[in-house]
Amino acid sequence: MEKIGEGLSCSSKTEVSGEAVYIKTIDDVIALFDNASGKICIVDDAGITTLSPILSELAGTICTTGGPGSHLAIVSREFGIPCIMAIKLKLKDPSNLNGKKVSLKHDGDSRGFLYLHP
Repeated sequence: MEKIGEGLSCSSKTEVSGEAVYIKTIDDVIALFDNASGKICIVDDAGITTLSPILSELAGTICTTGGPGSHLAIVSREFGIPCIMAIKLKLKDPSNLNGKKVSLKHDGDSRGFLYLHP
């Protein structure tokens, strides 16, 4: 596996794998209503509430902004879902991860890592 991102591990310290989905609009969330189970969603807005309808089904959440006090981090903690905030990705366009298998890992403290499966 290749490490492709690093940020703040802000929720469950569980390591998870799943299919990555970059969420930009409410339509992207609606498209996942019947197919969100096990997905790891990537968003740019730390205050995003559009994930709410599918959050309980997700394997993990990733945000390119924010921190431990951001709405997404708090709600992910409440649901026990692994969450990485303020991730710095090696990729310029997160949509290139759509449909690819990724894993969220942590260092046991406050760092979270995103890995791309071969």
